[in-house]
Amino acid sequence: MSAVPSPKPASAHELESGAIKANARVAETLYPKATGEGREAVTAAIFWLKTRARWKETSIHELEGKLHTSVTFVTIFEDMKLL
Repeated sequence: MSAVPSPKPASAHELESGAIKANARVAETLYPKATGEGREAVTAAIFWLKTRARWKETSIHELEGKLHTSVTFVTIFEDMKLL
């Protein structure tokens, strides 16, 4: 039995440039959809703005009544680094 040759290890530069090229291709196809018309355009625009313009959905919670104890609310935000 012959051994299957291992793929050539990729350099960090090759991996990084490949990710950049892939992101650019996706952006090139998403942008026209996001600026178009119809349901697909709305979905693409919301996705684009959430990921590229840091839009976020917010929730408002209204409480009524008296509390006889303390309440702590914790909100955690993860900062996404954009390419």
